[in-house]
Amino acid sequence: IQVTQVVAVVGAGVVGLSTAVVIAEALPHCSVTVLADRFTPNTTSDGAAGILFASQFPGEQRRWFKRTFDHLLLIASSPEAGVAGVFLSSGWQIFREVPPEKKPYWSDCVLSFGTMTDAELKRFPQYKFGQAFTTIKCECPSYLPWLQKRLEKAGGIMIHEKVTDLAELGLRYDVIVNCSGLGSRELLGDEDVHPVRGQVLRVHAPWLQHFVRVADGHTYIYPGAGGVTLGGTRQAADSQAIFERCRRLEPSLGSARPLGEWVGLRPGRRNPRVERGHVRVHGRRVPVVHNYGHGGWGITLSWGTALDALDLVRQCLNERPPEARL
Repeated sequence: IQVTQVVAVVGAGVVGLSTAVVIAEALPHCSVTVLADRFTPNTTSDGAAGILFASQFPGEQRRWFKRTFDHLLLIASSPEAGVAGVFLSSGWQIFREVPPEKKPYWSDCVLSFGTMTDAELKRFPQYKFGQAFTTIKCECPSYLPWLQKRLEKAGGIMIHEKVTDLAELGLRYDVIVNCSGLGSRELLGDEDVHPVRGQVLRVHAPWLQHFVRVADGHTYIYPGAGGVTLGGTRQAADSQAIFERCRRLEPSLGSARPLGEWVGLRPGRRNPRVERGHVRVHGRRVPVVHNYGHGGWGITLSWGTALDALDLVRQCLNERPPEARL
């Protein structure tokens, strides 16, 4: 007879794996299983540009950003940085008009924040204002396998399984954690989750050392270990249009060699959903913790929302004794 408390995490993108790791490490008496039909390198997270930026987030998301930044900063400062694909990245965010808020709330989360000098802005004649700072680049093709190893070390299990019914999982698990991203649309019928198109190019341009991002997020150049990522788009656009926008910012890209492109759908939602719910199984309420809807901010908010999900899982487990299972 098994009386260990068993937790299922649905989804193996950056949000699902972060959540599974946090639970497995904090609650060693629990058995944590990740169920997903796609693992790295085939997740939406694998296509992410992977640089930490804060948008004009409402209150709770500010806390998630700060907690994720601090977590990744520890990795970037450790011997694990190379294998985890997490490192510091310095550069500029530029604005066509001077923004109302010259020093945003996140300026004390990132490192070395300052206003760009006139000399720095000369490189970008169409732009009137800029912010210079150091943030973190997190490359999911390295980071996700690193999280998987960390999960295995904490005793977690990963199973390739397409979940189509959360109630069915309620027969096997004490708590279900839903990190299915866009999958929540069909899994839960959540109409607030909508596909947001993402498209990035990768080019070989090793001479580029600094990121450049236009404040609207539609054009960016992010150097990384596996090449330079060029983006971006929120609607259909062809690669050539993205490349031309980036080349106008950085003319030396004319000599860059193309490495590939990624097009995918991100789970957009007005706010990520991090809260409790339940499913009914044979008249029994099985707790569900939701953690999805991060849109293009999956990496940026991943560890912060995982820590909140852990608190909710703890609540659920404290409220119910483990089921005896044969």
